[in-house]
Amino acid sequence: MNALAGISESSVTEWLNASIDGASGPYEWEMIAGGHSNLTFLVTDANGRRLVLRRPPLAHGLASAHDMAREHRIISALHRSAVPVPMTLGLCEDSDINGAPFYVMDYIAGHVLRDVASAEQLLNEQSRARASESLADTLAAIHQVDLDAVGLSDLGRHEDYLARQLRRWYGQWEQQRTRDLDLIDNVHHELVANLPEQGPATIVHGDYRLDNTMVDDDGNVCAVLDWEICTLGDPLADIAMLAVYWTGPTDEQSAWESGATTATGFWNRHQLIERYAATSNRDLGDFDVYLAFANWKLACILEGVYARYLGGALGERDTAELEPFKRQVDAAATAAATLLNVI
Repeated sequence: MNALAGISESSVTEWLNASIDGASGPYEWEMIAGGHSNLTFLVTDANGRRLVLRRPPLAHGLASAHDMAREHRIISALHRSAVPVPMTLGLCEDSDINGAPFYVMDYIAGHVLRDVASAEQLLNEQSRARASESLADTLAAIHQVDLDAVGLSDLGRHEDYLARQLRRWYGQWEQQRTRDLDLIDNVHHELVANLPEQGPATIVHGDYRLDNTMVDDDGNVCAVLDWEICTLGDPLADIAMLAVYWTGPTDEQSAWESGATTATGFWNRHQLIERYAATSNRDLGDFDVYLAFANWKLACILEGVYARYLGGALGERDTAELEPFKRQVDAAATAAATLLNVI
């Protein structure tokens, strides 16, 4: 590895020259900020052409979440749908090239909004409102994709999505937890015993939120990113995750502390949910159960990130910098338990 961890410069340069039409080295490499799992790099070739390279983290966590061939397949398929995604350009499954498989896609110009400062600097109030609307509409578009038409009907099992998710993330919790937290166990037990009936399966992004998309200057979603835990299942789990990630200007703070959507102009949580329901024409059913699941899942996800940071897999961090992860895990678990009255 060169000084930029995650890129073996010489061998990746050779692969890019041979595998990506029109690409020409030498290349400049830059890790794109954000994300705590798969690593994303901006690659600029000798002619100024910009590409994006995705690879697994340096220390793997959940193996299926770092399957580059699967992620490449999903994005390639969705490029034939109404869902805005980058165009994929190449997949390398030979781990000898870069220590792990990776894929390359086109760079899309746009904004990733991770905090209030960037939201206020890059979008005006009207554009923030449009971003709220576009985010809900784009999620509805994801759930309306014809699985057979894009060739993704065999991406995963269609039935029992929540049950599968509970098994998967509880297993992750047991494997990666840094401490005992009874609320996680109590909520898991309650959800297993009271799962809502699932309707027809759709694509489920699994981690859909504002900063996993790119928006243009007007607030339109121009790319949906981070498909690493995408599968097939219950679409209501996706809108519930978005609601848990979202704190609008007039909303009570959610367990997720990213504050971009608190900027004036963004919709509140209820408006976002109602827009999705209207655009998708879906009955949201017993939505509190989905919100409880989403909070519980967020706690499990963040505990995994926290554990990987403690283990040094995601770079060195001062202990004080890690405290927000622990705090958000506790808050998400408490929110889930409160929704199910098992607090």
